[in-house]
Amino acid sequence: MNHIKKDQIISVILVAISFGTAWAIRGQFGHEQGAAWAAAIGGLALVLASGRTDWLQRTISVATASAIGWGMGGMISYGQVVGYGRADNLLNAGYGLLMLFVIGGLFGLIGGGLTGLSLESTKDKKVNWGRLMAEMVAGALITYGFLVMQLEILMTPPRSEAWAFCLGAGLAMLWYMARNGFISSLRVAFFTMIGGGFGFAFGNFLQVTGNVLEINFNMWNVMEYSIGFFGGGALAYSVFTSPWPVLTEKPKPWENRVNYIVAFILIPFIVFNESLTFGKLEERLGNSGIDAGTALISSIASFLVMLAMVVYAAVKLESKYFELNRKSATGLFLVVFSAYIIVSFLVTGALGGQFHSNHFLYLLNLLAAIVLMIRVSNPFVLIAEHDQAIGKKHMFFLVTVLVFIILLAFVLINMHGELGGSHNRFE
Repeated sequence: MNHIKKDQIISVILVAISFGTAWAIRGQFGHEQGAAWAAAIGGLALVLASGRTDWLQRTISVATASAIGWGMGGMISYGQVVGYGRADNLLNAGYGLLMLFVIGGLFGLIGGGLTGLSLESTKDKKVNWGRLMAEMVAGALITYGFLVMQLEILMTPPRSEAWAFCLGAGLAMLWYMARNGFISSLRVAFFTMIGGGFGFAFGNFLQVTGNVLEINFNMWNVMEYSIGFFGGGALAYSVFTSPWPVLTEKPKPWENRVNYIVAFILIPFIVFNESLTFGKLEERLGNSGIDAGTALISSIASFLVMLAMVVYAAVKLESKYFELNRKSATGLFLVVFSAYIIVSFLVTGALGGQFHSNHFLYLLNLLAAIVLMIRVSNPFVLIAEHDQAIGKKHMFFLVTVLVFIILLAFVLINMHGELGGSHNRFE
C-alpha cells in the first residue's frame, strides 16, 4: 500500500489550486478555447509539481496535451444539466448531478489520458499520435451516430449532445492505451475521470446550497473551481502514484515550436477573437453600464497582455533553444497564469471600475501556488504493483462516489422548494 507523504500533499494541492483557479477563470470565456488555456496552465503546474528534471524538457508537450484533452470537453453543453440539479425532486436532481459527473468525467478522462500519454511516450514505446487522433475521431463519430442518431439517447434536449462525441473519443483512447500497454496513462485517465466528475457534481451541490443560503458570492464560479480543483487533484495524485519511465529523449525543437504555437499563440488568439474583440466587449460591458470607449481600451489592453505573454515565451524559449530548466519553466507558468488572470479582470470591466470578489481570490490562489512551488520536492510514492491495474477495488470506489452523489441530490431536494433556473428532464 502507498503512504501519502507531505511532499505529495504539497504537490497535489499545487496542481489542484492551479487547475481550480484557471478553470474558474475559464468561466469568463467558456467553450473549448477557455478550457484549453486553463488546462495548459494545469499541465505546466503538473510538471513543476513533479520535481522531475527529465520532465522539464516535455513541459510544452505536456501543456499542449493537457490543453487539447481538457479543451475537447469544452464542446459539451451543460447549462441545462445544471438546471436539472436545481430541481425539487430526486429523480431530476439526481439525474442532473449524475450527468454532471458524466460531463466532468469526460473532461477528466480525455484530459488526464492525453496528459499521461505525453509523459509515458518514450523512444522504445512511442505514442503514435496521428493514429491515436484518427481513432479518437472515428470513435467520436461512431458513438455519436449510434447513441444519439440511432438510439436517440439524449442528455440535454434540445441542446447539443456533443457529450457523445467526447465519450466515443475517450473510449477509443482507452482502447489504444490498453492494447499498447500504456498502463500508467490508463490509470491516470480513470482517476482524473472520477475527480473531474465528482468535482462537477459536488460543485453543483455547492452552487445550489450557496443560492439557497443566499450567500453573496458568484456560486457558478465556485462550481467551476470545484471541477478544476478535484479534477486537477485527482490528476496529480494518480500521476504521483504511478510508475513512469525516465525520459532520455528530448522533443525536437520543431516539435516544441509547434506545441508552443498551439498552446500559447493559437489558443489565446481564439480566446481573444471569441471574447475580447472590441465588438464583443462593447456588447458585454455595455450590459453592465460601461461605455464603448472603456470597452475599446479594455480590448486593446487584453491584446497587449496576450502579446506580451507570447513575446516573453518566444524570447525565453528560443534563447534557450527550447532547453527548459526549472527556472524557465516556472517563469513560463507564472507569465501564462498571470496573463489569464489579468485578462479575466479586463473582460469583466476592471477598467470601468467594476471588480468582483472572486477575481481577487484568483490572485490569492496564484500567491499560494507560488509558495507551494518553492516547497516542491519529490511527491512520488508508488503503490503496490497489484494495485496499479484498474480492478474491482477501483470500480467499488467509482460506485461509492456515484452513491455519494445521489445522497447529495437527496440533501439538495430537502433544502429548498422550487428554484429559479430549475429544469425537469422527466415529468
